[in-house]
Amino acid sequence: MTKKDLIDAIATEGKVTKVVAGNILDGLIANISQALQKGDKVSLVGFGTFSVSSRAAREGRNPSTGKSMKIAAKKVAKFKPGKPLVDLVNS
Repeated sequence: MTKKDLIDAIATEGKVTKVVAGNILDGLIANISQALQKGDKVSLVGFGTFSVSSRAAREGRNPSTGKSMKIAAKKVAKFKPGKPLVDLVNS
């Protein structure tokens, strides 16, 4: 499913125009992104939780040369699905 497909589905289910559905989806994505940028968790009960995790700096290998290299520490976005979503996917 693409973003366009999701907008079409939201417009149909919500009985709104595609423009309104697009604005809603863009607002949702922007607000989740801003919360994660601040380091907050976003929990959508029944769907899952978005959070930020820190990865420590580590030693890695360049796959083409085999030389070791340093991989810098960074923050990554994570998603943990909720039980209802897991059950739905596994049914």
